[in-house]
Amino acid sequence: MSKPILDDAFFDAMETSIAGLETAETLQPACYTDAEFYEFEKQALFDHEWLCVGRVEQVKEPGDYFTTQIVGEPIVVAKARDGVIRAMSSVCQHRAMLVAEGSGNARGFVCPYHHWVYGLDGALVNAPAMERTECFDKTKIRLPEFKVEIWQGFIFINFDADAAPLAPRLATVAEAIAGYDLANTEIATTMTGQFAWNWKVMFENNNDGYHASKLHQGPLHDFIPSERAVFPDADPADAGFLRFNGALHRDPSFNPTQRAVLPIFPKLTDEDRGRVTFANVPPTLSLVLSSDTAIYLILRATGPDTMEQDTGVLVAPGAMHDPAFPHRLEMIMTSAGKIIAQDLHVDSLVQVGLRSRHAIRGRYSWQEGAQGQFNHWLVPRYRRAWAARKAAAGQ
Repeated sequence: MSKPILDDAFFDAMETSIAGLETAETLQPACYTDAEFYEFEKQALFDHEWLCVGRVEQVKEPGDYFTTQIVGEPIVVAKARDGVIRAMSSVCQHRAMLVAEGSGNARGFVCPYHHWVYGLDGALVNAPAMERTECFDKTKIRLPEFKVEIWQGFIFINFDADAAPLAPRLATVAEAIAGYDLANTEIATTMTGQFAWNWKVMFENNNDGYHASKLHQGPLHDFIPSERAVFPDADPADAGFLRFNGALHRDPSFNPTQRAVLPIFPKLTDEDRGRVTFANVPPTLSLVLSSDTAIYLILRATGPDTMEQDTGVLVAPGAMHDPAFPHRLEMIMTSAGKIIAQDLHVDSLVQVGLRSRHAIRGRYSWQEGAQGQFNHWLVPRYRRAWAARKAAAGQ
């Protein structure tokens, strides 16, 4: 049995991860591999932060629903007849059977085990053969409901009923990406994958400007060189942060032409059209925004060294009406697929390396500014949770 690692010294050592980038160190490798730390992280981050679970397009009509899971919690998101989007536990309050799977349109949720019926608002509507059960009042039973907030067309939930609103803490990010008008885009394609590495490995890779001109060297990526990365200051109290990567030409796009082949988002500024923008809302949402596509990544931690990710591509309104759209999108997806394959291979090997006895706390290049921003978001939250845990234990 391994020795517990969580103590004051462990969290005190994180101070070097939030120093200036010139002197900062990476987080301890155990933060990416240790089961005890993962259980702590679930409470420190996932129990209190806003978590992206999908897009409003997934629940367009009353009765539409989809299911998902994050840190072991099964969730159903549904639009009720009153037009309100709700997120609830999909765990039946009788014997813990899941009342919903997949996605679709329904009048309510019927537990397949004993046919308890819940409305789209989570209220228990019917519980067969419970008339002999003493003190059973179905009006007092419902699927547990989570806080919901819609931001830029993305559905966020929070397990913490007292959580502060999300949008005010994303004002800077929202201003920077306003030209993409993400709430009014259209979903061109989506995919889901399961991966054998820690969620932070994926999140960091998504935001790493340093590797772009090295790992992805070649015509599919060279138009946004690493040396043109810019990292705006971010307040650790904010819910997100940004990276801008200047391009060698106007309207860059990930395809063999290096230029936009789909309709440009109509509200973009000249500045927007001269770069690729990376916007991040940890721990679950990362955006890659170019002139003709907005790629979103929804990360779901499933264990200390496993995760799932939904990947979607958003396009300008009406873009899909063009008969040539599928062929143009194929150009982008083929190129993006080659880049993504390189990233996934690296992520898998990084996770292997982090488990090694020779894994150390590395140093940063100035081109890794987004990693510094991520650390400044993570470490204060870890420390607050550790202090709260000690206080609850009377230490």
